[in-house]
Amino acid sequence: RQDVLVLTPWLAPIVWEGTFSRDILNAQYLQKNLVTGVVTFAVEKYVQFIDGFMRSANKYFLAGHHVNFYLFTDSPEKISHLQMAPEKHLFVIPVQNDPRWQDIPTSRMGIISSYIHSQFQHEVDYLYSMDIDVQLLAHIGVEIIDTLVATISSWQVTPQQENRAHETRPGSPAAIPEGQGDFHYTASFYGGSVAEVYKLTRACSQGVMEDRENGIEAWWHHESHLNRYLLQHKPTRLLSPEYYWDTEL
Repeated sequence: RQDVLVLTPWLAPIVWEGTFSRDILNAQYLQKNLVTGVVTFAVEKYVQFIDGFMRSANKYFLAGHHVNFYLFTDSPEKISHLQMAPEKHLFVIPVQNDPRWQDIPTSRMGIISSYIHSQFQHEVDYLYSMDIDVQLLAHIGVEIIDTLVATISSWQVTPQQENRAHETRPGSPAAIPEGQGDFHYTASFYGGSVAEVYKLTRACSQGVMEDRENGIEAWWHHESHLNRYLLQHKPTRLLSPEYYWDTEL
């Protein structure tokens, strides 16, 4: 494709539809006998999105490959029976809701890193975090698999991109000096090898805790910390905004 940027300045591929052969990648991936995990959270009002997300992910996320879905929710009793594909498994993990809505996303990083350490590292090879309030509309395949994977925010390619400015206050560990960011990455879809996702979520969780101790709340909460981490630890693969498009746009 000539119409889009397909390589970063540090030579990581940017995946757009039409830039890869899924058949070739599927054949290579199947030979490795890998398991990919997906972490998602459904707390309070977001419980309503479980059915739509799971049905679409069951159909479109790494179709034909082994996937463990880890669903954290404060309402496990509200989950209806979902008929999963033979190679896919759903694990429901009860979690307590936090009183402030901001704490729901900012707690995620700490929860994910804790579960990687205690459980996920023994069960999956790659791990991805996705928001629950989406539906997959087309196949997301093994072209997303790499060591450290970030998704470019759909706001980055619109005139409203200033609405997704980085955190700039020097008192926050999430701060990125003006003009120094590479891209703006969404915290709604990221992942990679279990080891790399552990490093990322642990660092971001520590940054969030440091902010709290200093009475600061980063502009985009855990997304700000994600962007700071990825500025210092370059992703090995980027997913285009096609992979996570904001319907507000």
